[in-house]
Amino acid sequence: MRAVIVAIGVAFLISLFCTPIAIKVFTRLKAGQPIRAEGPAMHQGKKGTPTMGGVVFILATVIAYVAGHLALTTLPDAQIAQVEPTITALVLLGLMVFSGAVGFIDDFLKVRKRHSGGLNKRGKLAGQILVGAIFGVVALYFPSSMTDVRGNATNTETVGSTMLSFIRDIPALEIGKIGAVIVIILVVMAATNGVNLTDGLDGLATGASVMVLAAYALIAFWQYRHWCADPNYPAGAYCYTVRDPLEIALIAGAAAGACVGFLWWNTSPARIFMGDTGALGLGGLIAGMAMSTRTILLLPIIGGLFVIITMSVVIQIISFRTTGKRVFRMSPLQHHFELAGWSEVNIVVRFWIIAGIGVAIALGLFYSEFLAAMS
Repeated sequence: MRAVIVAIGVAFLISLFCTPIAIKVFTRLKAGQPIRAEGPAMHQGKKGTPTMGGVVFILATVIAYVAGHLALTTLPDAQIAQVEPTITALVLLGLMVFSGAVGFIDDFLKVRKRHSGGLNKRGKLAGQILVGAIFGVVALYFPSSMTDVRGNATNTETVGSTMLSFIRDIPALEIGKIGAVIVIILVVMAATNGVNLTDGLDGLATGASVMVLAAYALIAFWQYRHWCADPNYPAGAYCYTVRDPLEIALIAGAAAGACVGFLWWNTSPARIFMGDTGALGLGGLIAGMAMSTRTILLLPIIGGLFVIITMSVVIQIISFRTTGKRVFRMSPLQHHFELAGWSEVNIVVRFWIIAGIGVAIALGLFYSEFLAAMS
């Protein structure tokens, strides 16, 4: 637990104190956010606000992960925690960094063109598929070589699973390695686009992501405390078959802490935007969290707000193309309420409440499954 707390604290402080530096740097570079002409009129006042702020909390997460590992070296059960960097960390941080890199290209093109149209849809989609495929293969084809103090193998799990999962793997839903890689790609695409569509109001996506990442930190740490690979865990007791759960908790906690530090400057009125850099980076990490904790089918509940906002866009497109009519005044959903007269702060807070409800339901389902099995 100490390592997770260290990672959270380091990430928070780096993000809190380095974001103002990023604001000054991006302002001098004239890396201002172009605003869509067809968007809500009140957003035109945000034109020129520095973007690409996601760079800060992505770097903060990576640095905090290193700091957390330094704390791990002092743990009495270091052989269980696996103090050396793992494939799990490579996959999770890789998904965050390289998904963020796709978003950075998009942001860079927007700034360079001084236009809201950056990387085209095909280019962005290709980048998401490539990142998902690369790290999906790594997640499925590199099992752990973790051993106990006697040199015996204690955990030969891969980061991802060849089964679909809800609270844990579902043996009846075996899909094989190729099928699992395809699922990972789809989850990466869904999560990155979901966070990106939610990032339309000051602090909305950042605050919702904090809740989701905090939930995964709790889930992963619970799995660590009830881990089948722990040689000290009672034989035959109910446990979780995952790989490196403490690593997962550490990274999820670090990312949540980094987002809280960034939110200080991103809340209304925002001094800086996370941009596609941050939105795609967070989406990639959240997808990795669902995969590594074996809770893929629980993700739509944990990230319920992202699902609702994404579905509003899908419904709007289908309705307009089939009937010529719009269901919402504007999509994504947050803009519908803006045009309905809600203030930006009211929308953000109420949407945060929705995000919190989704997280609470998901955590309730997760822990109730364990309690039911123990009763």
